[in-house]
Amino acid sequence: MAQFQIRAAREDDAVAIAQAHIDARRIAMPWLPVVHTFEETVQFFGDFVIPNQVVLVAELEEGVVGLIAIEGAYVEHLYIAPAHQGIGIGEALLQKAKELRPVGLMLWTFERNHRARAFYEKRGFVAVEFTDGSRNEERTPDVRYHWNGNPAKLASNR
Repeated sequence: MAQFQIRAAREDDAVAIAQAHIDARRIAMPWLPVVHTFEETVQFFGDFVIPNQVVLVAELEEGVVGLIAIEGAYVEHLYIAPAHQGIGIGEALLQKAKELRPVGLMLWTFERNHRARAFYEKRGFVAVEFTDGSRNEERTPDVRYHWNGNPAKLASNR
């Protein structure tokens, strides 16, 4: 298994983060409408996500291959470059998010993204809301998931 490190994202990671985001979406969800150009995606991550959210990246020798972005109690983004999926990077990033938010997390994923849904459900997330997609820019049905937190952490914080 490849050795990766997790670190806080830097401003100069925006291009690599955008590439991982776009590639992961293209492979996992070929049916999903593409609503932004590569340049718009880089700008979004560089100007909004990195400065305003808690963003962690997974890095291998060749560079950034995955990311997780957290805002409040929400995982806003969790994407792993397709060539590096299935080796524990997503799980490690999600575990870091759980450590940062031990009282619980929420996230949205697309209803048809069965692989992501299975990934989250295996890690304790429960589907709590299904929508018709009218509130997301892709206009694609989605699912809100909730993780109730780590009871041991909650008890130790009292």
